[in-house]
Amino acid sequence: MIKEKISDLIGRTPLLRLALPEEAGTVLLKLEQFNPTGTAKIRMARNMVDEAEEQGLLKPGGWLVESTSGNTGMGLALIAAERGYKFSAVVDNHSSPDKLRAMRAYGAELVNVGGDDGALATAERDAVAERLAVEHGAYWTAQHRNQGNPNGYKPLARELHDALGDRIDYLYGAVGTGGSLCGTGRALREFIPQLRIVGVEPSGSVVFGGEGAPYHQSGTGTPEGAEIGDLVEYDLISEGVKVGDAEAFETCRYLARRFGILVGGSAGGVIYKALERALADGPEAVIVVLVCDGGEKYLDTVFNDDWMVATGLFDAEVARRLASILR
Repeated sequence: MIKEKISDLIGRTPLLRLALPEEAGTVLLKLEQFNPTGTAKIRMARNMVDEAEEQGLLKPGGWLVESTSGNTGMGLALIAAERGYKFSAVVDNHSSPDKLRAMRAYGAELVNVGGDDGALATAERDAVAERLAVEHGAYWTAQHRNQGNPNGYKPLARELHDALGDRIDYLYGAVGTGGSLCGTGRALREFIPQLRIVGVEPSGSVVFGGEGAPYHQSGTGTPEGAEIGDLVEYDLISEGVKVGDAEAFETCRYLARRFGILVGGSAGGVIYKALERALADGPEAVIVVLVCDGGEKYLDTVFNDDWMVATGLFDAEVARRLASILR
C-alpha cells in the first residue's frame, strides 16, 4: 500500500523465531528496528505529540524539548520535521554518535550536558530540559512520566495478539522509562491475564534495587541519583532481572556473526535473559522479546573490537554459553 507520510509506516513489525534446541522453549523477537528511525521509540514519540496536540499543549509552529539518550530523540525529531515543530534534544556524551547525527539530520537542535567521560547524566539532562521549557515556553514531553509514552505501545500489543493469540507465556523487555514494557504489557494482559512480564535492566541500574554502578548499555536502566520513571509499574512487572554489559554485548555480536541478526546493545541483554528462561522452562514456553532497536547505531561500540577490548567487555564464557544454546 502507498502511504502519504513517513510516520504512516510505523508498526506492523515482524516476529523472528530463534533457532533453539528441542528441549528449550520458543523465543520470538519482535524486531522494532523495522520502524522508521529503526526503533520502537517512534511509536511513543508520535503518540506523545498526538496527545499534546489533542490537549492543546502544542500549537502549530510550536517547540518541543526532551532529555534523551537518542532513540526517543530521533523519533521526536522525525515527528517534529513532519509536522513543522522546532525540537531541542538535551543529550550527554553517553549517547551513540550515530543517534546524535541522526537527530541533527532531522533538523533537531542538540544541547549537550555532562562531562567528556561518556557517563550517563540523566538527572542533569532532565533539569536542563525542564529549564529550557520554562524559559522558552516550549513543551517538554518528559518521557519518563508522560502517560502518552506507554499509551503509544497499545498498537504493539494488538499486533502481538493478532499474530500469536493467547499463546504467549512471557513478555521480556528492557526497562528504562518503563514505557515500552509496561505499555505493551498492560495492554497485552487485557487479552492474556496470565501473561508474565519480565523487566531487564543493566547491572548497575537501580530500577529493581541494588547498588548503582556505571554501565554501558544505552537507553535503558536508571543510574544511581537519577529519578526512576513514574511509568515503571512495579505491580505490573512479574519479575525484574539484571544483565551485565558483557552478556548483553556478546549476545549482540554472536547473533550478528552467526545469524545475521543485528540488534542494539540493550536488546542483546534482554535476549540473553530470555534464552535462560527458554532453557529453564522447557519446550512449552513461548517467550516474546521486545527488540527495541537495531545494531546499526552501535557499530562504533558494541560491534567494534577495539572498543570492546578497551572497556574489558569481551567474555569468552558468554560466547561459549551462547554457542551451546543457539543452533
